[in-house]
Amino acid sequence: MSSLHDRPLAEVPPATLYGILRLRSQVFVVEQDCVFLDLDGRDLEPGCRQLWIEDDDGTVVATARVIDEGAVRHIGRIVTDEAARGRGLGARLVEHALATSEPPWVMQAQARLAEWYATFGFAIDGLEYLDDGILHVQMRRDR
Repeated sequence: MSSLHDRPLAEVPPATLYGILRLRSQVFVVEQDCVFLDLDGRDLEPGCRQLWIEDDDGTVVATARVIDEGAVRHIGRIVTDEAARGRGLGARLVEHALATSEPPWVMQAQARLAEWYATFGFAIDGLEYLDDGILHVQMRRDR
């Protein structure tokens, strides 16, 4: 059984943080071939929480971050290890983020996932745009 964790960066154990950042790099940089600076400084913001799911052996298999920006909560960096996909881990992270923070919520979603995010009540809130060669769209949920 995998366990879900929710902590500010200062409370994330170093080995776990390494696992979170490794997974984000594995999927976003290597698998999706996006050369970008994942370490954008936002993880250090006081209103940022790291969400992650570990398998029984402590391996980080899915992660996301929630940033309280005052007027909105930004949900992003949602990623699941390739070997753990199809187990509903991404959905668990999104549901947890929604259950543990106040609306409204926003995200910059990959356009191919917009319908999936719509199942959580998100709606497209802007035009599609390219980000690191991948089509994205702003999404929002107000309640």
